Amino acid sequence: MLPDTLSSGGAAPATAASDSLPSTVPMVSAAVAVHVLALVGDLSMGQPPAQSQRAACLAAQVARLDGAGPQGILHARLVALLRWSGCTANAAGFAHLLGDDVGGREAMLRQALPPDHPLTFSNIEPLARIHCEVAGDVAGMLGLPAEVEAGLRHVWEHYDGGGAPQQLRGEQVPAVVYYTTLAGDLDILSRTHDVPGALRMVRGFGGSKYPAPLAERVVGQAGAWLAELERQEEWPDLSGSALALPAHEVPLSIVADLIELKLPWLTGYSRRVSELAARAAALAGLPAAQRDQLVRAALIHGIGRVSVSNSVWERATRPDAADWERIRLAPYWTARAGALIPALRAEAGLASQLYERLDGSGYFRGLDRETLGHPARLLAAAAAYAALCARRPWREALTAAEATALLAQQAAAGLFDGDAVRWVVAAAAGEGAPLPVRKGLLSEREVEVLRRISLGESNKEAARVMQISPSTVRTHVESIFRKLQCSTRAAATLKGLNLGLI
Repeated sequence: MLPDTLSSGGAAPATAASDSLPSTVPMVSAAVAVHVLALVGDLSMGQPPAQSQRAACLAAQVARLDGAGPQGILHARLVALLRWSGCTANAAGFAHLLGDDVGGREAMLRQALPPDHPLTFSNIEPLARIHCEVAGDVAGMLGLPAEVEAGLRHVWEHYDGGGAPQQLRGEQVPAVVYYTTLAGDLDILSRTHDVPGALRMVRGFGGSKYPAPLAERVVGQAGAWLAELERQEEWPDLSGSALALPAHEVPLSIVADLIELKLPWLTGYSRRVSELAARAAALAGLPAAQRDQLVRAALIHGIGRVSVSNSVWERATRPDAADWERIRLAPYWTARAGALIPALRAEAGLASQLYERLDGSGYFRGLDRETLGHPARLLAAAAAYAALCARRPWREALTAAEATALLAQQAAAGLFDGDAVRWVVAAAAGEGAPLPVRKGLLSEREVEVLRRISLGESNKEAARVMQISPSTVRTHVESIFRKLQCSTRAAATLKGLNLGLI
């Protein structure tokens, strides 16, 4: 069984949303959110952390070659950066089909799946539909141009109609999709094979994935583009230019919500940790700047988790040695985000300490009480408490009293800071802040159904808990989809969180 708090090797992720705490959601620029989501997508797809950045540079070149103006080039950059933004939502489906959602999709992208792989159009189409709907919704939540949203909603379509989810063809497919797909193929295939081999493969995909004339023109220029990419030591600063990413502010919680679509039982976990940490920090008297940093760190702490396959996180038994090596790297990738996204450097550094423990037994750095400050101690306690109070695939949720007793025991053993635990417990009891006000878009019964399906429960499971019939649950789900204007459970979950419904 995965441990809930670190006692002899590490902590597991967890939990569900709660409406017992207020929402404290900081804002970031849309550009920062796009860069974070690009990194999350790269890690989810088994790619190096700058893959989407490289693809965005190449997509801009393809768009320019095809005669696109500054806005069209910007749209290509944005779609390339966000084209993986729906991949957390269908991770469970790929894990079921390929055994490893991260490694399996990495092999798929480099055309290296074995000949007997199980992927067919019939089982890929539902996963593509989930991906595209969520990616399009993310673009809408980020306030990006309609052309970007349209591109992301069709990002898996092919020129010959063999793509998904709608089997569009030719000019029915937004041109930005062709720019993005071509760019992604160029980068991934040149890196995993060689440049001549990549160009042959791109030419071969002409007429099927993208227009053959466009592929031929790109092949003639691609060698120089790829060489230029290799010479770049840092990404060009496009601020102030027509190609600058949008600077308006968006909620940082969008990042947390998207990450947690990977594992439905995590829904709302980072929000709850941030709310607990905010209250606890206020009760402890931390300065406002530290409180804000703490809340932001809680919302991005799961970045590195997406690099680990669902097959590890969903295991009902204790992870083996190989699993632990992968789990220990999760906070490393969160820390790495700080180096790649300077605007979140301090928050990413703090977030990467969430699984450290005062006795030095945590990961990934093995920090101890000499180096862990008050914010890190509060963050660790808040995350552990939120995890213990939520159901896991391998156990039911602990009561508040049980979670409090266990954390107090582990604090006495030297893992957690005793004062931090006490502040978090007080925060969880509701001290220090008012209750949230929920919106009335859905009925109370529909909110409960949405909450249940957002945690990965089937209609039958939700019906059993709610003591209603599965057909009644199905009716509520259909109503929820209609009111939220979506067609998949992942998209409903994302919208429900964004609207404060769950």
